[in-house]
Amino acid sequence: MKTYKNVFIFDHPLIKHKISILRDKNTGMKEFRELVEEITTIMTYESMRDVQLVPVEVETPLEKTVQYKVADDSIAIVPILRAGLGMVNGVHKVFPTAKVGHIGMYRDERTLQPQEYYCKLPEGIENKTVFLIDPMLATGGSASDALDALKKRGCKKIKFMAIIAAPKGIETVAENHPDVPVYVSTLDRQLNENGYILPGLGDAGDRLFGTK
Repeated sequence: MKTYKNVFIFDHPLIKHKISILRDKNTGMKEFRELVEEITTIMTYESMRDVQLVPVEVETPLEKTVQYKVADDSIAIVPILRAGLGMVNGVHKVFPTAKVGHIGMYRDERTLQPQEYYCKLPEGIENKTVFLIDPMLATGGSASDALDALKKRGCKKIKFMAIIAAPKGIETVAENHPDVPVYVSTLDRQLNENGYILPGLGDAGDRLFGTK
């Protein structure tokens, strides 16, 4: 696969450990959901190495000192419905006050093309760093269209995070949105004839919410 400057594939032993359990078809819904949150939290820490900090004055028990923090109300989380909902709490563990928007995309089972059916975003999102999240990056169509939707609404600082990606999905997003950092915990082999990632983990939404 071609390499892209805006794509970051994590090589973290804890993520590898958790991914192995996540893939297992015998892993139940509760544990699956917890693993998605835990992996997302690790990814959030790793993806925020370049975050801008602002100085603040803090009074310790001994003296006043200048420290640095992420600016208040500067982070937004936007899951791609529905599977992206499973990653929200993972980001919230790092940024508990982050506002949450939602973008609804579905894939036409015949054409495999994404269709937007819902978009509700926090006020002032154009001034925030936005985490667009979806566990699976398969063809990349939904993610690319969701990024288009955010940009049309004025978003300038966007980070896309997916837990598992196929080469096709990375290629689509990286080439359509070279200005957006793409963070992936695991790169899988390929897509099958139905557009599912191999070896993958099945349908993330179904496994998160107990549906078929």
